[in-house]
Amino acid sequence: MKVLKSLKSAKLRDKDCKVIKRFGKTFVINKKNPRLKARQG
Repeated sequence: MKVLKSLKSAKLRDKDCKVIKRFGKTFVINKKNPRLKARQG
């Protein structure tokens, strides 16, 4: 999982990426390609 300052690039990497807020942190998750996970905050 990558920790990024900006999630805009992470969200645009693949059409299946979704942005989700959990535990006060923002995550990008991708069920089809889990390598694209990212976190912010």
